Amino acid sequence: MKKIFFIILILPFLALKAQKLGEMAPEKPLENFPKNSWGVDFMFGEGGFGLGTFYRHNLSSALTGFVDFSISEAKDDQEMEYYDYFRQEYVTYNKKNRIFLLPVNFGLQQRLFEHSITENLRPYINFGVGPSIVITTPYEKEFFNSFGSAQAKYTAGGYVGLGANFGLDKSSLLGINLRYYVIHFFDKGVESLNNKFQKNLGGFYLTINLGIMY
Repeated sequence: MKKIFFIILILPFLALKAQKLGEMAPEKPLENFPKNSWGVDFMFGEGGFGLGTFYRHNLSSALTGFVDFSISEAKDDQEMEYYDYFRQEYVTYNKKNRIFLLPVNFGLQQRLFEHSITENLRPYINFGVGPSIVITTPYEKEFFNSFGSAQAKYTAGGYVGLGANFGLDKSSLLGINLRYYVIHFFDKGVESLNNKFQKNLGGFYLTINLGIMY
């Protein structure tokens, strides 16, 4: 995950350097993209796979406001999974609860190198903050049946990210965003392993954005 972050981090700078090689081309007017976009996020993190949705509105050619919502699973760093031959399935030693993160974030996205890099590649930085719901279900119960005993806690969270949108199509959106989420509890937190509570949840997520612009 750190290698992916490094690649995304240096991508705009490599493109900027390549753009400066050779003779300087005359500056072209910026493309006029639609102001609104909506779509889905496919998230790959340390805790597993997640799904989300987003809405974005361009406040200017470089600044975008957004709201997004996602669902993903969180795991303790000390979880140890092994294969149980009697139960014929993978189980996690000493696990008490499954933990699911449902954050809603409101934020801003700032485009980088607007006049320096071809508009096929539109890098940006972004951040969001907002309320988060954390749901726990008992690990001893079957996955779907365990939601009958689910418990919810409410707290605050947010993330910072670095990413890019690709292509010149003005009806569809394709992008990638590496985010670091933080969801913090102001009490003892939630119990993932037996007698081990977590106050800080989140981590790195590589997010693929697919959507429409209108």
